[in-house]
Amino acid sequence: MKKYKHLRLKQRYQIQSLLDMGLSQTKIADYLGVNRSTISRELKRNLPKRGRTAGCYIGEHAQRKTDHFHVSKLKSFVLTEDMKKHQRAHDS
Repeated sequence: MKKYKHLRLKQRYQIQSLLDMGLSQTKIADYLGVNRSTISRELKRNLPKRGRTAGCYIGEHAQRKTDHFHVSKLKSFVLTEDMKKHQRAHDS
């Protein structure tokens, strides 16, 4: 089984162009070498339903939305023993 890789801006531009040409999601997936569910999820997440660009996939907008999500998501980390000691001292 292949390891999943995130779509890049270039691939998003290709999706945009191929959609404009009228290709199906399956054909786009084959062309990009990704699973068809990847294209389906990408369009579900980034195809606006309202507004000026409703129904139009724009690769640059999709990339910007993805970048914002990755920057703003909560990050998990493991506390070292020194960090735990510092926290206990601070709480006291």
